Amino acid sequence: MNMRTAFRRYLLPGFVFQSVVIAGGYGTGRELVEFFLSEGPLAGLYGIAVTTVIWSAVSMVTFELARMWGAYDYRRFFQGLLGRGWWLFEVCYVGLLLIVLAVVAAASGSILEQTFGLSYWIGVGAVMLAVGALVFGGNDAIERFFTVWSFVLYALYLALFLWCFQRFGPLISANLTAEPAGTRWLWAGLSYAGYNLAVIPPVLATLRLHESRKQTFIAGALTGPIAMIPGLLFFLATVGQYPSIVEATVPADVLLRLLGSRVFQIAFQVVLFGTLVETGAGLIHAFNERLSGYRSDAGTELPRGVRPAVAVALLALGTFISRFGLIDLIARGYGTLTIGFIVIYVVPVLTLGVWKLRRPAQPNDPPIPTQ
Repeated sequence: MNMRTAFRRYLLPGFVFQSVVIAGGYGTGRELVEFFLSEGPLAGLYGIAVTTVIWSAVSMVTFELARMWGAYDYRRFFQGLLGRGWWLFEVCYVGLLLIVLAVVAAASGSILEQTFGLSYWIGVGAVMLAVGALVFGGNDAIERFFTVWSFVLYALYLALFLWCFQRFGPLISANLTAEPAGTRWLWAGLSYAGYNLAVIPPVLATLRLHESRKQTFIAGALTGPIAMIPGLLFFLATVGQYPSIVEATVPADVLLRLLGSRVFQIAFQVVLFGTLVETGAGLIHAFNERLSGYRSDAGTELPRGVRPAVAVALLALGTFISRFGLIDLIARGYGTLTIGFIVIYVVPVLTLGVWKLRRPAQPNDPPIPTQ
């Protein structure tokens, strides 16, 4: 196995998952504050650990079931997991897709407005055009962009953490132990993990190279840490500004202003803008893959013009929803869908899914695809 194949089998699924989670999730810092820091620094740290473990456990089972069933789009996967009730996931997924696209639009508008003084709607339009272009490029373009941008993002988040620790290290250490953890961190970690796992569909397309249970389990186990390490670094950086940063619309802007480097601020916002593009493109691409899989089952191909048309329609709806603002979208929209994804995905995959992995093969089971 060469290095490229090993990377695609073991690391690429985690990087794709992280790429889609980060901008719809913790790229601006708003979600980390909303779910974790608002419970207190130490409780938030425990919650992050819970989320990481759940992400890895669910990914391990999901990846292996997808390999066994040859289910590389979410329609096929949830038909195998939930049977006739698979459409419940699609309803929730489309709802989350629109909310995340709205968050992407709102965050992009805020970034260009606050960093460069441009109109809010210029930022919205720019990210939507970039998302559409990446979706049009297909699987190869998306995987290449996600991989390169993930390494850039890791480097930048590490630099941010080290700089904040150098400037605010005593405050970070003091705040971490200033309040007792309590018990709410368990629900915070579970709920954050639950609805973010809804973005697993873009990852399914990366599993076609997996040939054994060992490979899928390793890739799944690595997915949680790969996706959460940048978030952990960002969370620790915000702890030094607790509790005032809890009320910030875009906590990343607070940290960047405190550091006082215009060059680093621009670099961070450019990278964050790229993560917004990743998230929007990944979610839309997964929806297009679902349409393509449906047409493939019917013996036809998805017309080339359908993909950009779907992207434009979804982006337009997301832009309209973005007018409700970033904080309200995260606090209300995500919270509404959290329980739904836990009920129809996390719990079934860790119970029914594990049972399907452990039981002997049945005559009517889908065959494992040949590579």
